[in-house]
Formats: sequence, structure tokens, C-alpha cells
Amino acid sequence: MNKKLFCALVLFYLITNVCLAIELEHSTKVKAQWGINTRDGSSQSLNLILQPELVFNFDNGIRLTSIARAHSDLISNIAPGSLNRQAYNPVNKPLLASHELELELREFYLEAEWKQTYFTLGKQQTVWGKADGLKVLDVVNPQTFREFILADFDDSRIPQWTLKLEHTIGPVDLEFIWLPDQTYHALPEQDSTYGFTSLRLVPSQPPAGVNLDLRKLERPNRFIQDSDVGLRLTSFWEGWDLTLNYLYQYDNLPVLFQQFAQTVNGPTVTVTPQYKRTHVFGTTFSNAFDDWVIRGEIAWFSNRHFLTRSPLINNGVIASPELFYVIGLDWSAPYDIVVSTQLFQSWIIKPSNNLTRDKHDTTLSMMLGRQFLNDTLEIQLLVLGNVNDGDGMIRPKINYQLNDDVKVWLGADLFYGDSNGLFGQFNHNDRVLVGTEWIF
Repeated sequence: MNKKLFCALVLFYLITNVCLAIELEHSTKVKAQWGINTRDGSSQSLNLILQPELVFNFDNGIRLTSIARAHSDLISNIAPGSLNRQAYNPVNKPLLASHELELELREFYLEAEWKQTYFTLGKQQTVWGKADGLKVLDVVNPQTFREFILADFDDSRIPQWTLKLEHTIGPVDLEFIWLPDQTYHALPEQDSTYGFTSLRLVPSQPPAGVNLDLRKLERPNRFIQDSDVGLRLTSFWEGWDLTLNYLYQYDNLPVLFQQFAQTVNGPTVTVTPQYKRTHVFGTTFSNAFDDWVIRGEIAWFSNRHFLTRSPLINNGVIASPELFYVIGLDWSAPYDIVVSTQLFQSWIIKPSNNLTRDKHDTTLSMMLGRQFLNDTLEIQLLVLGNVNDGDGMIRPKINYQLNDDVKVWLGADLFYGDSNGLFGQFNHNDRVLVGTEWIF
């Protein structure tokens, strides 16, 4: 029997034999979006999402949430089938009904309280960070990069089968998570619209006369030994919201080990993708001072891997601890304008002159927003720019709430910079977006 089906049947059996439902909440979200390439006027995406949600509230306080999703995109180079699916655990892999249509049990979890401990068991999202645009501590769940980082985090984050325990001791809230679900970042195929080409992320193509042998992704599959575990402490101290975080996980991005050798077919570079363990220590903080909010996240990764300029250098990668942090400053300006700025910095601790990125990497962001017409009309502008590579992304957007259930939007995703940069690799993918969302 399929493991996913077996888990769902066990949960359903426990629910129906322990308690009786007394209340049912239900809703369905329909979201459609059309993306038009600004360079040639072609359709870059034609996206439709149908997402029903059922919430069962039982008379003993237990709550069951179930969210399904049907996701379709008629443009082949950005459709669900353009995503490499090797990184999914079989019990978490969405069903690919066709190249254009994907069906998924998005979330399915039980919530209950016992002796002042709150339990959440099932397929769910775990959100630890709240930075805009890029993630620092929000690394518990992997994400899909089918559209790079353009999708909302709630949509791109991949929920995992998780046990979460929450307990309060005095002024401190404790959260423990156990994730036996070995699912990692879902990366786009190389020939898809948002396939990675930046030397920050993929090795350079071998020169003429040298063969490339790309091996199958080696992914962990032991239920207990390859689980991820984490602990978060949350407290409030003299106006500061504070957390301390720890996560023992496999890095969600595979390491691309490379080896050059002479074979019977001639000189060959063999690329072997593997996942490697890392310890993540982190903290978050925020405080409000009149019209200003200071916030930040700090993450220390004990073991990260970075690409070198040649497969002859240390098998194409160098391992090093990484310090990654973001400092944000938000201002509630006059005329109801909200200004949010952020400084992201990544430091590779182990020195090396052979990496495809700088040891110190800096990205700046700014978000402007204002609401009009009794908060039914909202104008936003998000700008992300990498200081080292001189590339970035500009995202203007206008949202209009037609009524309580329907909203429409008009926006754009614009890239600039050199093709070797994280953002500049997509400088031919500029697009205008028209979309709508209906909840009933």
C-alpha cells in the first residue's frame, strides 16, 4: 500500500474512533495568474490554482485541518512538469497528472492539547523567519523554485510530515519539531524558464572535448537517522520579541561534487549531487519605537558548501561554516506610507580565492507600500539588489479588493544585471502579471 495513503488512513481511523466532529469549516481558494514576457509579448505562464480547505473541530478540543491543491500551468517551460522531482520523499511527492497539472495533499494535520502541551501532528508548514524577499532562518521546510523566488512563501514552501510540540515554562515558550520527512528543495529542470545558470548555483559547462556525466541525485532515505530535529525558545523581554533557534538538518540544497578523470569516452567531468548535514544556530529579534520597528535574524550554519571555479579544485566545492543575517528597519511614514529596508549579509568563514562568489556577500532591499480607498487599494514596490554582483530584481504591484471574497492585481517582475548573478541569470524573463483570487 502507498505509504502516503496508509498514513492518511491511520489518522482517519484514530479520528473517527476517538472523537465526533461537532463543527465543520470549509473554504475554497481559486487563483489565476497570467504572466506576459515584456521582451516579445509571449505568455510566460498561465497559472490556475484550486485549493479547497476543510477544518474539523471536535468536541474534545481536537482540530483537523486538510488542504488540497490542484495546480495547473499551460505553458510547458514553467508547468509543474518542468520541476525536477527527485528531491521529494515518496510519501510527500505531489501527483503529476500530466506535464501541465499537479495534484497535491497540501497540508493534513491534527492539533490537540494535553497537560498544557500543544501537539501538531501531520503534514504542515513550520515558519521560523519573517524576512522579506530572501530567507535567513526560514529554512525548516524546503521550497519549490519552479518560479525562482517569485511565488509567495506560503505557496512555494513545501509542507512536510512533522511532529510539533509546544509548551510554556514561565515567560518562555518552547517549540520542538521532528521531521522524518526527507524532502528537499525542488529545483527547476535546466531547460525550464527559471532553470539555474548562475555560477553561484551550478558548475560551469565543461569546455569543448570534455564530457559531462551527471549522476542521479543521492538522497537520504533512513526514517530515523536522516530525520531533522529542531528547538525554538520564544520570549518577550523589555519590549523585545526574541527567539533562540536550533536545527539539525540536511541542507535542502544538494552539493554538486565534481570529479575530472580520463575515461574510455575521453576526458569527463562527473557531477554527483549529494545532501550534507549542518547544524543551524540562530536568533530573531524585533522591537517597536514609536513609528519605527527594528527587526533581525541571525543564522550560523556549521557546514555549508560553495562552488569553486574549477572541478580540479577540491572536487569543485569548498566546505565552510556560514554566518548569514538580516537587519531590517520599518518606518510608518506620513500619509500612511510604509517603508521597509533590509540589509542581508552572508559571510563564508573559511577563506578561499577560488569560489564563484565573494567571501562577504551583501544584498539590500527596500519595500514601499500605501493603501487607499478604505484599504481596498494597495500599491507596493519591492526592490532587491546584490551589491557584489550589481544585479537585482524590481517588483511593483497593485492589489484591489473588489469585495470580501475577490481581489485582483497587476504587477511586474523585472530583473537586471549580469547573467552570472543570482538575479541577473533571469534578465531575459521580465514579465507583467495580471491575476485574481476568489475565496468562497
